[in-house]
Amino acid sequence: MKPTMKAPFLILALFVSSVGLFSTTLSSASAALTNEQTAACQQLGLEPEQIAQLLDKPLHEFTETEVDAYLRFLSATEPDLRQRILRLARKNIGQPYEIYLLGEMPFEPYDPQPIYCLGKSDCVVFAEHTYAMALSQNWPSFMKMLQRIRYRDGHLGVTTRNHYTEADWNISNRWLVEDITAQLAGDQAVKFSETIDRARFFKNRYQLQVDVPVEKHEDIYLPYAEIDEAKNDLQDGDFVNVVRATFKPDAPPNEVSGGSAYVGHVGLIAHGLNGEVHLIHSTPPQVREEPIEEYIARSTKENAANDAAGKARLVGFKFLRLREQPLKNLQQIDGPDAPRVTLPSGNEAQF
Repeated sequence: MKPTMKAPFLILALFVSSVGLFSTTLSSASAALTNEQTAACQQLGLEPEQIAQLLDKPLHEFTETEVDAYLRFLSATEPDLRQRILRLARKNIGQPYEIYLLGEMPFEPYDPQPIYCLGKSDCVVFAEHTYAMALSQNWPSFMKMLQRIRYRDGHLGVTTRNHYTEADWNISNRWLVEDITAQLAGDQAVKFSETIDRARFFKNRYQLQVDVPVEKHEDIYLPYAEIDEAKNDLQDGDFVNVVRATFKPDAPPNEVSGGSAYVGHVGLIAHGLNGEVHLIHSTPPQVREEPIEEYIARSTKENAANDAAGKARLVGFKFLRLREQPLKNLQQIDGPDAPRVTLPSGNEAQF
């Protein structure tokens, strides 16, 4: 059979058609942006087509370069911190859950996990990454802010990491959030106490000898049955501490589980389309958003079985209000170049 010229022409036609389809796709993606968003991209030196595609892409599938571009765009186009938090949190819905993801590698060998993770999260990693991204303008500022949130005074190291939510994280990040549990709970507040032995913790988990005095931590929570006392006052981006305990029916009033209550989970407040209070949090198998009443119902449906087995279960919540101007608060602590982050060596970190 003689060769024919139809095949080369067919290939060329298919190529031209593919190029046209690709161009149409890019034009459609660019058209998804508003005029103001497109202008912002041009001013920032960003490709509108790339940003349009990122708007539809789950955050946990981003590369580091894409995070940089998206944060530059988001910080320039959304001035409301709470709205930035919601956008970022909701873009991570579906992110796979995995506990104990982060450490100090390559700066310390004791916990050989990286200092950030985009593809997976546990409850604390999800909240920290969301807050840090919302407070940042690009990848380097995100990395620096993340370490300032994760470590006491921004000093990177396993012994200065905020391991205990109620006794470390909430205290170290008072520039970012304010505990309003007492204000919301009123007479319904329940006291609890903890004995926190950090020296024992560091020795058992990291084989480190650290001289740290034992702390007697006193705190309060709002019982989950009284959630209506707080719902109307909660705002988007507020920080939620889930308090768990091993229940003892004969425990004296205001003494939960003989003093064994603790914060075992965290999440962020959001509001649904009808104004209902939602919880966005990383929990097995993935990040989800659900009405807080649904979370309570799901967490308490096996209370009797958990109590009989001596297992910890939900008893209530602590609520921390996102502050109105956290960056200004941080500048009062760290100086005008806040956030300030130092390495284990004591040298200032540059990302």
